[in-house]
Amino acid sequence: MKQWQLESHFDQHQLRLPILKEVDVLVIGGGSAGVAAATISGRNGLSTVLIEKYGFCGGAAVAGLSGTICGLFMASDNPGHQPEQVVFGFAEEFRSRLARRGGVTGPQIYGKTFTVTHDPLVWREVADECLEEAGVDIFYHTYASGVVMDGDSYQGIVVQSNAGESLILAKRIIDASGDAAVVARAGGEYYFGDDGVIQNPTMFFRIGNVKMDTYLDFFGEDTICPPKVTEKILALNASGEYQMPRHKIWIFPTTRPNELMVNSTRLAGQGDRVLNVIDPADFTEAEIGGRKQMREYARFLKNHVPGCEDSYVVDTGVEVGVRQTRSIEGVKKLGNEDVVNCLKPPDGIARSPWPIELHSGTKPKLHWLLDDWYEVPYGTLVPVKGENIIVAGRCLSAEHEALASARVTAQTFEYGHAAAQAAIISIQEERSFRDIRGEDVRQRMQLAGSRF
Repeated sequence: MKQWQLESHFDQHQLRLPILKEVDVLVIGGGSAGVAAATISGRNGLSTVLIEKYGFCGGAAVAGLSGTICGLFMASDNPGHQPEQVVFGFAEEFRSRLARRGGVTGPQIYGKTFTVTHDPLVWREVADECLEEAGVDIFYHTYASGVVMDGDSYQGIVVQSNAGESLILAKRIIDASGDAAVVARAGGEYYFGDDGVIQNPTMFFRIGNVKMDTYLDFFGEDTICPPKVTEKILALNASGEYQMPRHKIWIFPTTRPNELMVNSTRLAGQGDRVLNVIDPADFTEAEIGGRKQMREYARFLKNHVPGCEDSYVVDTGVEVGVRQTRSIEGVKKLGNEDVVNCLKPPDGIARSPWPIELHSGTKPKLHWLLDDWYEVPYGTLVPVKGENIIVAGRCLSAEHEALASARVTAQTFEYGHAAAQAAIISIQEERSFRDIRGEDVRQRMQLAGSRF
């Protein structure tokens, strides 16, 4: 393997590392944003590498078992409201591929809107298919442990695997880690939520052997629990029989017969301390606490929800579901009022009709966007400093409540799509990400199937 020979701008340790790859585009992270970014980049003829710490793609949707593609459909209070899809592009391509393999449900009621539930194994297979078709080089079981910089210019990544350390050099880098891991390692500017207060992680789980007709007769078609379930949880907590910190739980029928996916846990530290999973101690506490809470909610379902009497836990997420960690300081910031007022800037690169769904504190907050959507500006993906770097995913620049809407799967697919289109423009026209007009990215996305 070649050795890194460029001169004095680089750390002496990095100078001695072997070069694993030199490519046009390097994507860090194989979640929804990363898969979209790498697929679009490779499909457009750029040499592309994607690295992922697990042995599969999916991020929060698969490892975290969030299990739904939220953000595709409009919300409404109109009587008899039917699913009205308003987000397409790569998000719809991926959903369609899942559907062809039987890996996604039809629309399910979620309060005033709809969502779909996917099979996490099929999600992995569809991601592999997209990436391989696009000619992307995939390195699973590999993560970024350092950044190669020339002044403010990102030149590549130090990657770590069981083979040791090596370098991947790239003309452009897309940080789709979800945690702004590359930006943070290079000393870029970022923040955590609302003065450090971030959304709670959660441990998703699935139960099998459910008598679905009995369950649906009791729980109803809405995946957000009815008041009688919340009242029962509160009563059992008050009696001392159970300890269930979250009172409004969400349950989704899956693609598999007689199976439910459950979003019920609320993970916090001692004294309701916010757990920030960037800290491995907090991450560990969330994992252990999440499994304990999962068993308590599974016991509740078995003993108090008709149809679940003979149910059993199928699995949990490989890791807790992470809603929020770092957000970059971007050229633009998505504001809370931008979301509430459904602003549609001319440089918008992703529609979102999803409510502000804030999991912070003792109960979720839902603020619905009725019969409308907002659009996320391109500049939210571009860090305020640093060359050759763009982000995609939940680490975009957004205020706390705005992020509680903008972080969901349909939108993160489209952020990855946008980041890749920007990388194509940047390389072909030799322009900085900050010098690219969002309107130009938007136009390329429209030609590829996105709608605005």
